[in-house]
Amino acid sequence: MRIHLATDHAGFDLKETVKTYLQDHGYDILDHGAHEFNKLDDYPDYIFPAAYAVSEEPESFGIIFGGSGQGEAMTANRVKGVRAAVYYNGPEEIVKLSRSHNNANILSIGSRFLDEKKAIHIIELWLNGAFEGGRHDSRIRKLDR
Repeated sequence: MRIHLATDHAGFDLKETVKTYLQDHGYDILDHGAHEFNKLDDYPDYIFPAAYAVSEEPESFGIIFGGSGQGEAMTANRVKGVRAAVYYNGPEEIVKLSRSHNNANILSIGSRFLDEKKAIHIIELWLNGAFEGGRHDSRIRKLDR
């Protein structure tokens, strides 16, 4: 499974940790940056390329990082075919529902609100989730028009 990663400075360290974990567990990773820490960088410069890649490669997923994850998700959701969900250490059910009901193909992580261990746990939950389809399918089709 291919996973597209992207972040700005606020999520840089967590992205690097998650990237290593995912590579060590056999995932095909494409890192869209940032490739070095720069406190003056802008998240759209990295999030847009990752979101476009996910939209062009429907079998892939994306994991994006930021301080809160909110701006990053807003950026990604401007790309047709992307359904980015935000997680910043709330109930785990949010992550499960983002896959089962919303068929999220990008997970936006609020790096300032969870540690590496929790982030990896949440990412695994999300990656192992499945879309239920059924009544949710028509809603997703409406989003993707």
